[in-house]
Amino acid sequence: MNIVEFFLAIILLIVLPYIGLWKLFEKANVPGWKAIIPVYNYFIILKLTGRPLWWIVLILIPGVGLLIAIGLTIDFIKSFGKFTMRQQAAGILLPFIYLPKWGFEHETTYLGQSLSPDFKDKYQIFIKKSVGREWAEAIVFAVVAATLIRTFFIEAYVIPTPSMERSLLVGDFLFVSKVNYGPRTPMTPIAFPFAHHTMPLINTKAYWDGIKLPYYRLPGLSDIKKGDVVVFNYPMDADSPLYRPVDKRENYIKRCQGTPGDTLSVADAQVYVNKKAAPNPPGEQIEYNYITSGVDMNPEVLKDLNISFYDPGRPSIPTMTKESAKVLKGYSNIKSLSELIQPKGISDTLNPVFPLKYPIHVNLGKKLPAYNWNVDNFGPIIIPKIGWTVKLDSMTFPIYERCIEVYENNKVKVVGKDIYINGVKSDTYTFKLNYYWMMGDNRHDSEDSRYWGFVPEDHIVGKALFIWMSFDENESFINKIRWSRLFRGIK
Repeated sequence: MNIVEFFLAIILLIVLPYIGLWKLFEKANVPGWKAIIPVYNYFIILKLTGRPLWWIVLILIPGVGLLIAIGLTIDFIKSFGKFTMRQQAAGILLPFIYLPKWGFEHETTYLGQSLSPDFKDKYQIFIKKSVGREWAEAIVFAVVAATLIRTFFIEAYVIPTPSMERSLLVGDFLFVSKVNYGPRTPMTPIAFPFAHHTMPLINTKAYWDGIKLPYYRLPGLSDIKKGDVVVFNYPMDADSPLYRPVDKRENYIKRCQGTPGDTLSVADAQVYVNKKAAPNPPGEQIEYNYITSGVDMNPEVLKDLNISFYDPGRPSIPTMTKESAKVLKGYSNIKSLSELIQPKGISDTLNPVFPLKYPIHVNLGKKLPAYNWNVDNFGPIIIPKIGWTVKLDSMTFPIYERCIEVYENNKVKVVGKDIYINGVKSDTYTFKLNYYWMMGDNRHDSEDSRYWGFVPEDHIVGKALFIWMSFDENESFINKIRWSRLFRGIK
């Protein structure tokens, strides 16, 4: 958001509504200055509408407070004779236009407490609702309530890919808590309800990005911890051809392996954080090489051990947990079984990892540095945190260029061996956001931070809580539901 957009948002969302509220307060013989004091202005509105004064407590509850505020706004403008659904919708959706309009026009006057019996008797002809209007208001209320719940409390999510197997399976339906890390307020406020970024069937954008709000997160119950299973917006959706706003980027789910300030590395598929081996997830699995004595494995044995073959190009490379590998190795027709791990010091040229996977700029020298990293032997790499200053050179700049330019919205230009940030020659940079390192439990079948780098804090959606339903598309209709996974917590 540039400075013009910022001030425009301030004027539309704060200044104009408060001006209108000031004038309406004066029409009700209340000093206008009371309209601009947060929380106290709702205490006055409770008095002017006849609602119980203890409702002020509900205003202070995140999520619930927004719903109560909408209801009080409707009660408030009813007290000024705005009885139609069209007028009430205008007061809710376009307060920067209609509150000042009603505040300054002479024909709008304060009629009394809209919740009082006398008011209802006097204006019954206007308040009485048709069946159609009652249904319309019920639907609008349900949509608003559901949207607030999804935004501030909890949201359903389905596992679409095997990147988290065997911890989470394709077809698992999860509940994701927005409260744990603090609900993120909408950054793209004008969007179609219940559609994330694309309208179903017609495949058009489900949002309008003409208005963008700055990132803000309400207080949460805890910080993101290493080992948490986290839903976040896919950072690469910022690029061509999608150019999606932060909160409209695709939802991904991975396990947090590194938090701000950590030094992370991977050695022979084992993650190390600050030089200590990180605990392995309970369902972590990798690929194996195996040779049989000529007798193929019984498919039922492979199914019982949850052994999968994900790569169609390598149908003889199984993926499994260490526990399954230990059992499989005991079968008499298995001559050899070994982990398929890429050696240290050799980069994967066919499927390069971060930072060579998605470079923004040509590097400072004649060619990109040879990091010689792969998915099994990676790093070490320092995860940025707020206030950390990094020295920029030919080795560090490719690692942090995306954070500086894309996620923190700086203009970066490279001229020869010199780096210019917002037009100023720079050899250091101080970060404005915290970042995280996310990896899938299915280590050889997961596109994660090893390929596209850091996840900024403003991309965090919530924490996965538990599985409430699970379907196996490969089973028959009767056996589709995985009963053993229902209401299972996520480790």
